Amino acid sequence: MTRRSDNVTKGVERAPMRSLFYAMGYTKEELERPLIGVVSAHSEIVPGHMHLDKITEAVKAGVRMAGGTPIMVPAIGVCDGIAMGHVGMKYSLASRELIADSVETMANAHQFDGLVLVPNCDKIVPGMVMGAVRIDIPAVVCSGGPMMSGLVGGVETSLSKMFEAVGARKAGIIDDAGLTEFEQNVCPGCGSCSGMYTANSMNCLCEAVGLALPGNGTIPAVHSGRIMLAKHAGMAIMNLVEKNITARQIVNEKSLRNALACDMALGCSSNTVLHLLAIANEAGVELSMEVFNEMSGKVPNLCHLAPAGPTHMHDLNQAGGVQAVLAELNKKNLIETDLLTANGHTVAENIRNACIRTDAIRPIDNPYSETGGIAVMWGNIAQEGSVVKRSAVAPEMLVHEGPARVYDCEEDAIKDIYEGKIVDGDVVVIRYEGPKGGPGMREMLNPTSALAGMKLDKTVALITDGRFSGASRGASIGHVCPEAAAGGNIGLLREGDIIEIDIPNGKLNARVSDEEFAARRAEYTPREPNIRHGWLYRYSRMVGPSCKGAVMMED
Repeated sequence: MTRRSDNVTKGVERAPMRSLFYAMGYTKEELERPLIGVVSAHSEIVPGHMHLDKITEAVKAGVRMAGGTPIMVPAIGVCDGIAMGHVGMKYSLASRELIADSVETMANAHQFDGLVLVPNCDKIVPGMVMGAVRIDIPAVVCSGGPMMSGLVGGVETSLSKMFEAVGARKAGIIDDAGLTEFEQNVCPGCGSCSGMYTANSMNCLCEAVGLALPGNGTIPAVHSGRIMLAKHAGMAIMNLVEKNITARQIVNEKSLRNALACDMALGCSSNTVLHLLAIANEAGVELSMEVFNEMSGKVPNLCHLAPAGPTHMHDLNQAGGVQAVLAELNKKNLIETDLLTANGHTVAENIRNACIRTDAIRPIDNPYSETGGIAVMWGNIAQEGSVVKRSAVAPEMLVHEGPARVYDCEEDAIKDIYEGKIVDGDVVVIRYEGPKGGPGMREMLNPTSALAGMKLDKTVALITDGRFSGASRGASIGHVCPEAAAGGNIGLLREGDIIEIDIPNGKLNARVSDEEFAARRAEYTPREPNIRHGWLYRYSRMVGPSCKGAVMMED
């Protein structure tokens, strides 16, 4: 069988290439085996990645056991928590495109026969998947696993409570000692932060779409099962290479709908909308914002993990994990079960013995709600859509109206929040934070957490053309599209405009007439991005709208 790696290892003409492999200590026997790229995001700046060297070595062991030659190559990764609330967050979403491009570059430049992707945190997971799906070679995702929850005052907690504690300190609800207790105890060690935030959401959805092995989304980083999973991922890629089962044979329209169903049942981060749209784009699958609402309308929400509730990822793992959730959904024919997955089995085979073991997952006949965890909203300030994590919104905020408090950047909004200038009923509007306008579509975890920490999350809403962390809760409506920098009506809002929010009916409107919007537009000039050099400036000129996944546009 002809392999991709033959282009760098076989024949007289490839002698110079072989000499370079020999320079690195590879043997003739190793070059006769399939070459497997192990893309590792290990670094010393991301808690979710600090242990990926161990995961990578376990993957390599699995590849060798199954007859392949593993070759580790690096990937970058931004820690969103450390980048939050300053210019660093502008680089987070943009880094997804760099990661996808680097996977494509390394795999094609060196003609790997297959890939094992070893990410863990927010943009790194979808970035790697986008690259693998783009080049369409055999690929398996093996994440580093979730962090254990912390313990503060005898209560399990995680990073979202840390950000909320800042708001509580600003409001005088806790003192400096209380804040110190949080910061020293909420994140007890390695792994992706322990709530259903974006990293864990995407690692679960990789499992649901079939590109990762069962357990990928939930086995804790510190458990021995995570090392075993990594070894099995290394073995699994060799099976896919032997059978020439490529990424697009697994990631297709039906499997993406399975991922969407799982998304709704788990109550995943609103960022999954961006990332699933982007992955679908690479797979050549038509996926629209309307499909998210279609799935949300028929798939019940079965889990309330932090920040929506008190449970964490280790609880979900003990309850049966993603496979138990899929098994529940299958009881009402909400997923396709004849699809192939990365371990060589079908979805049906994977879930055959899966069942709910604890109340961290509700049975499908007793859900938290009959609708899914994410909702898409449209209206005269979101003609192309906006996104909210409905499962993390208090019931009393599902329908709300109030005066707009308008800010042109996150910093101005957070200043007023901290100074107590936002009051019950307000609707905070933060604009020029979209993919182009930011640039980079920053997460707004600081403002949402401040509001929650000040006990305002049940009385104040926040809308933005930026986005939210999976750790955000409350009536936090992001991805407003078109964004202000692209001429969207969010840029025309004025202080005091009444904003009408109706999450159950998917409506987001300003009480402003079409004629008034037209008059305002006649005297309006969108602001230029406030970064006009380097990679981010190029990104601002090339990035598409959030309703299309904020992917780089070829034209």
